[in-house]
Amino acid sequence: MNKLSRILAFAALALALTFTAGADEGMWMPHQMKDLNLKAQGLRMDPGELYKKDGTGLMSAVVNLGGGTGEFVSAEGLVLTNHHVAYGAIQRASSKEKDYITDGFLARTRAEEIPAQGYQVGVLLGYEDVTAKVNACFKPKMTPRQRYDAFDKVQKDLVAAGEKAGTDLRCTLASMYSGNAYYLYTFKQIRDVRLVYAPPQDLGNFGGETDNWMWPRHTCDFSFLRAYVAPDGTAADYSPSNVPYKPKVWLKVSLEGFKEGDFTFVMGYPGRTYRNYALAELKADQENMAQRIKDTQDLIAFYEAAGKADKEVEIRYASLVKGLYNGLKNRQGKLEGFVKYDLVAKKAAQEKELLDWIAADPARAKKYGAAPAALEAFQARQKAFGARTELLNGVIGGSTIMSQAYNILRAVTEIQKPDKDREAAFQERNLPRFKQGLQLAERGYVFATDRELLKWTLNRLKASHPDAAAWPASLRGLAAGSEADVAARVDAMYAKTTLGDPAKRLELVGLKPAGLAAIDDPFLKIAAGMEQEIKGVREESKGFSREGADLKMAYEAAILEMRKGTYPPDANGTIRFTYGPVLGYQPRDAVAYLPQTTVKGVIEKDTGVFPFKVPAKIKDLWKARDFGPYADARLGDVPSCFLNTTNVTGGNSGSPTFNAKGEQIGIIFDMTYESVIGDYYIIPELQRSISVDLRYVLWVTDKFSGAGHIVREMGLAGK
Repeated sequence: MNKLSRILAFAALALALTFTAGADEGMWMPHQMKDLNLKAQGLRMDPGELYKKDGTGLMSAVVNLGGGTGEFVSAEGLVLTNHHVAYGAIQRASSKEKDYITDGFLARTRAEEIPAQGYQVGVLLGYEDVTAKVNACFKPKMTPRQRYDAFDKVQKDLVAAGEKAGTDLRCTLASMYSGNAYYLYTFKQIRDVRLVYAPPQDLGNFGGETDNWMWPRHTCDFSFLRAYVAPDGTAADYSPSNVPYKPKVWLKVSLEGFKEGDFTFVMGYPGRTYRNYALAELKADQENMAQRIKDTQDLIAFYEAAGKADKEVEIRYASLVKGLYNGLKNRQGKLEGFVKYDLVAKKAAQEKELLDWIAADPARAKKYGAAPAALEAFQARQKAFGARTELLNGVIGGSTIMSQAYNILRAVTEIQKPDKDREAAFQERNLPRFKQGLQLAERGYVFATDRELLKWTLNRLKASHPDAAAWPASLRGLAAGSEADVAARVDAMYAKTTLGDPAKRLELVGLKPAGLAAIDDPFLKIAAGMEQEIKGVREESKGFSREGADLKMAYEAAILEMRKGTYPPDANGTIRFTYGPVLGYQPRDAVAYLPQTTVKGVIEKDTGVFPFKVPAKIKDLWKARDFGPYADARLGDVPSCFLNTTNVTGGNSGSPTFNAKGEQIGIIFDMTYESVIGDYYIIPELQRSISVDLRYVLWVTDKFSGAGHIVREMGLAGK
């Protein structure tokens, strides 16, 4: 190690110590940003421009993609997100003849853009505090089941009232601080979304599962979509006559570069965090995680074995397998973090502080004293309650055809009720999405493979639950006997069913319950039997779940009072803001990571085979130093990825990373392996998010794919 390298390493460590001493918790709601003193932190734009109620703030350019995030980057509805966020659309459009997963996809004209099947773009129009309206529905001495029904009604009423203002509006009610606050979010929900450009997997998924959640990273994880609306500007289903959506605001890209220590921030839609869990909840998750890891590994092995013999099978299940791998490594990192950082002890210390604070004041003891012990007792009851439907849910989830049969049965039953009395999933506002799911399922499974999956599922469940008498009555006949008996029975079911036809599935949804019951289909008959056993537990679970929610609400009310509300609520899929500097980290003894990687590192990882196969044109461009305007003068190369100390989690994928001036410099696509435990407990010196550098994205788009028209649309020169 030369003298300069030693100086850089020591400087990086000094920066880490400086910045992490006051690390931010992240995940802030828009209205909380005004209290963060962002100018002092390094923001160089007006904080008031981040979120504006008229929809012209920077945050309004950040869109919800349903499990992922995207951002408008042009006045013509162009959306930038991750390759892995758009992966479902890429997979559904692919076949053996047109393998867009392997080869990528590029529309050189608007006419060549293809439907991103199953995707919608949610444009945030605003949100409001409706806590008082929700709390008004609860009356003294209500039972938990009465409280459940009261909440269900007020939630449906608030959503329905919000959506009356427009046919393309979508409202969601979100609970914050475990039900101590409620906010109603309103979106313009755009249903016609099209795929514009996706790089080949050798770039978009470079490193595959080997590099997933790891650093240093070199993945060019991005894709472009476009949002379309009817000519009058309202959301509409796909039509050739639709036109690109004109957003009120879109993001400006910066090619100026940045250095370690520079202020950055991220806005997006993080899925779930558990930082305000009680000790009992944390322990329950840790206990479950090892089994979930084993279950996921087994399922991946099944799908990979099925895909080896048939490329079409591999493509159909590609998105599912990718998601399974992603979750697997995340859980492995969490489980490792639980042990390595002794999270139970850390959480126990947090809870002791809370209990001591409660006990120190008689009024607090009266108000909150019973909540922690009651919540712990409830956790034990919840485990036993969940076990009652474990086998039923395992079988329903163990086959696409079986789950489709059960969903159809549930839909037909619910549709007979007045809309306000239906389960939310089957209300009129959700039926188009439900019916679309019945059709899109066709692009995500193979009938013959599904048959083998059900056999595998039944035999696996039998191995873990060998007592036949303990099985639900509706499943005993299906699972009885030897493996050969099960196989023959399942083969006969698949030979007889008509549910492999998506048109037939849609037709069945339109029947009355008596008409559906008259159909001689083995899957529908088993589904009907399972529903007889599930519906009683489902009804019972409503009061049970409300009881648990009330206990957790009381527990977190104590935390809120103790901390004077000066912390962000756990992530729950709603828009959030997080900030922190570009910064490397030291994951273990004698290892120090710099915060930026370059295309040189991409070339160094090349093995010639996926997941480390570098396309020949990338190597040629790099060797020729043909970097265009996308090189970083300080690095002498095209930068590929970078780290910062922001707080992100699943759902943030595709979120824009900004510099201090509010210009986009990257796209969030991952956390480091050491920081996945941050979903439960933040360890500041390890908390790092990974972004793909926008200059790498643009270099690949422009120089590698020759898609200069996209770069020009974003306001840059292009080719």
